[in-house]
Amino acid sequence: MPMMTRDVLLEMELEEDDEEDGYIGNVPASTRPLLAPPALPSSLALENLEQTTASGSGSLKSQQDFRTPEFEEFNGKPDSLFFNDGQRRIDFVLVYEDESRKETNKKGSNEKQRRKRQAYESNLICDGLQLEATRSLVDDKLVFVKVHAPWEVLCTYAEIMHIKLPLKPNDLKTRSSAFDNFNWFTKLLQVDESIIKPEQEFFTAPFEKNRMNDFYIQDRDTFFNPATRSRIVYFILSRIMYQVRDNVKKFGINKLVSSGIYKAAFPLHDCNFSSPSEDLSCPNERYLLYREWAHPRSIYKKQPLDLIRKYYGEKIGIYFAWLGYYTQMLLLAAIVGVACFLYGYFTQDNCTWSKEVCDPDIGGQIIMCPQCDNECPFWSLNVTCESSKKLCIFDSFGTLVFAVFMGVWVTLFLEFWKRRQAELEYEWDTVELQQEEQPRPEYEAQCTHVVINEITQEEERVPFTTWGKCIRVTLCASAVFFWILLIIASVIGIIVYRLSVFVIFSVNLRKISNGTDPIQKYVTPQMATSITASLISFIIIMILNTIYEKVAIMITNFELPRTQTDYENSLTMKMFLFQFVNYYSSCFYIAFFKGKFVGYPGDPVYWLGKYRNEECDPGGCLFELTTQLIIIMGGKAIWNNIQEVLLPWVMNVFGRCNTVSGAEKITPRWEQDYHLQPMGKLGLFYEYLEMIIQFGFVTLFVASFPLAPLLALVNNILEIRVDAWKLTTQYRRMVPEKARDIGAWQPIMQGIAILAVVTNAMIIAFTSDMIPRLVYYWSFSIPPYGDHPDYTMEGYINISLSIFNTADFKSRVKESPQNNLLKCSHLFSRYRDFRYPPGHEQEYKHNIYYWHVIAAKLAFIIVMEHVIYSVKFFISYAIPDVSKSTKSKIKREKYLTQKLLHENHLKDMTKNIGVIAEKMIGAVVDNNLRPKSD
Repeated sequence: MPMMTRDVLLEMELEEDDEEDGYIGNVPASTRPLLAPPALPSSLALENLEQTTASGSGSLKSQQDFRTPEFEEFNGKPDSLFFNDGQRRIDFVLVYEDESRKETNKKGSNEKQRRKRQAYESNLICDGLQLEATRSLVDDKLVFVKVHAPWEVLCTYAEIMHIKLPLKPNDLKTRSSAFDNFNWFTKLLQVDESIIKPEQEFFTAPFEKNRMNDFYIQDRDTFFNPATRSRIVYFILSRIMYQVRDNVKKFGINKLVSSGIYKAAFPLHDCNFSSPSEDLSCPNERYLLYREWAHPRSIYKKQPLDLIRKYYGEKIGIYFAWLGYYTQMLLLAAIVGVACFLYGYFTQDNCTWSKEVCDPDIGGQIIMCPQCDNECPFWSLNVTCESSKKLCIFDSFGTLVFAVFMGVWVTLFLEFWKRRQAELEYEWDTVELQQEEQPRPEYEAQCTHVVINEITQEEERVPFTTWGKCIRVTLCASAVFFWILLIIASVIGIIVYRLSVFVIFSVNLRKISNGTDPIQKYVTPQMATSITASLISFIIIMILNTIYEKVAIMITNFELPRTQTDYENSLTMKMFLFQFVNYYSSCFYIAFFKGKFVGYPGDPVYWLGKYRNEECDPGGCLFELTTQLIIIMGGKAIWNNIQEVLLPWVMNVFGRCNTVSGAEKITPRWEQDYHLQPMGKLGLFYEYLEMIIQFGFVTLFVASFPLAPLLALVNNILEIRVDAWKLTTQYRRMVPEKARDIGAWQPIMQGIAILAVVTNAMIIAFTSDMIPRLVYYWSFSIPPYGDHPDYTMEGYINISLSIFNTADFKSRVKESPQNNLLKCSHLFSRYRDFRYPPGHEQEYKHNIYYWHVIAAKLAFIIVMEHVIYSVKFFISYAIPDVSKSTKSKIKREKYLTQKLLHENHLKDMTKNIGVIAEKMIGAVVDNNLRPKSD
């Protein structure tokens, strides 16, 4: 059908209250041209625009100017994906509530909404789309407007959007696998090809209408697959205008949905997920995805990535490809982590320093200094016996090996993923995607400033000047910085809680226990403080996350990125920076600050001049860091699963109970999909964010918890199937989108990988006691510093605890009777540090052992960092981002595509020249045969 300009726009009265539409998508009519197909001259489009917008300022178009969709009754075919004629495919569905049937209505407001919707639908029809309306069978207030894009519209906008379409079948060899020799085993993990058949590969090129004969068009109905059709229609829906007010245009389906004029807008699922369609022409891709991908019985199988990409688009396909690859790589890390954990578990009985802590004759005779002022009592070292045994499991030589391994593992994962990503770019035809991406409608709407393009030297429109951009960036950065300061303030609040509540636990646990051993054995003041603080920290983290998500979206909208990729990358960086501080700040505090600046009992360091800095257990803060990681990782996984599984399921069940009354009615596909949950504007953003935060826990603090990769592996195996189940059963079908990679998440992971080397080296050096123990074993257990003839760990506890004279207390104003008795029987107590004893000429100053340990720690960090970084850079250099075979295939396909197009072009030129030559020869012959007139 011929393309038509949209000729209906609303001129609204100046006094109209238009707050419901918001501000996105507004632009002065005189500065923004209409989106017109290439076949229509731009001058004609602008002329029609002027005629449309200049008519009757302040007047309202009459009902006769609107072109409305035809109303049809449901034909009784619940699986049908076509209009009632059975020929035109439904590419998109719009849902609105009939204003005339609303129970409570504001007559003026409803009339305005109706006029806007009618203008919008009329412009859709004028743009070439075909509409058919059907009233709901369950709720007669709802109306479903089905949208179909004819062949001419698809071809026109495929050229505008630079969509790559098939030229001819691809005869290049497919990618071979290194596991082909183990076909008997891998066949069990593969998807059955008799059920999900492999897709045929094609050479592709950006579509051009004047070269239509070059493309592989066997059937016009299947040349554009459903995902491409939906993408084209959504592109049109996002740019169609419906109102002009004060010379400002409003446009786009997103605004209409957000303002309530439409209830929803979505493409259709092709069938029911639980059973195939009765329509023989239906491919049943949703049913196949549920059966072979989302169903629990397929949990051990590989993902059908090509079918996921075909049905949901490349953007979702690349997410599941990355998540699956990350999960596969976690298997190796989990195996090594479990081996290191088992090594620590089976060697804990050989932990000499733990034996000394638990020995009644050693640890039982050592009286430790109180850990707070006034109320805290003296305590015996052997009350930490159980925590010292647990610490031996995690603070062992295996932890060092595992930290070095993870530094190499993360590099291998990132480099091999780049290669896999390059293969997917080739296989899914997204190598040159950056050249195809169109500006966002919200960006186009604000393009009011004219600048000269430095490359083309032509005028182009931008939303703001350079100075305006600087102001926006400054304001956005200030807002992000403010929220980061807010997180730091919450961390400080948690620290104050820890400092204040420790005194309470120290006093009350003693009273409750009454000297009984089990409570003192398992519930120490340090443990109670750590667990409660971790739980409170987790709650605060989740609350701040919920608030900041909305703030980050507002900031990014104000920033106004040009393309959808730029928008998501900008939002990604803001959200991750916030989440990084939010999730990891408490772990960084425990690992690198707690117990490091406490002074000594005679001169303790006070925080904010009031709270005495808290100390670590005699074995260090490593076990407390492990507890913090377990609570945050476990709590986060449980909370996310509740949000992702239970919440949409409960909402769908509740929606079905409210809509279906009495006998079960046969409803059409579009009505079934409407009652599913919308995916949300950000799509898979939160799924990526969840996994990247987990990636940070697995890499940044893995030296304190070698079982983190195992927990992540189990979580991810379930996460893949939960996300698949959620997409196929609980959510409406998303608009398919193109993507060539995982976007800003790639450099974020690279930054985490670099930081992980530093954090793990510092955890081993400063949080664990591994370096002090090694220094003692190799230097201070034997002469001249030690008394043992051979290298040994015996006596380490004695040298690691300094002596303090209880008469030198300065800050203990109030003392309990129990402490007075202890002071009478014990003139000296011990504390965790390396200082000279009282009576020494340098009493309470750091001794030579302390400086040996500091030198060893710094040397260890430098050596470990340089070794791992050297290996990382070598691996990065040795493994190219794109494999040689993939490069060859890309070049070969590009060459063949250009050759094919060139040959076809030459054939057309030769044919045209032949026709012209024949006409010229015929004309010459006619002139020669024509008799000359006198």
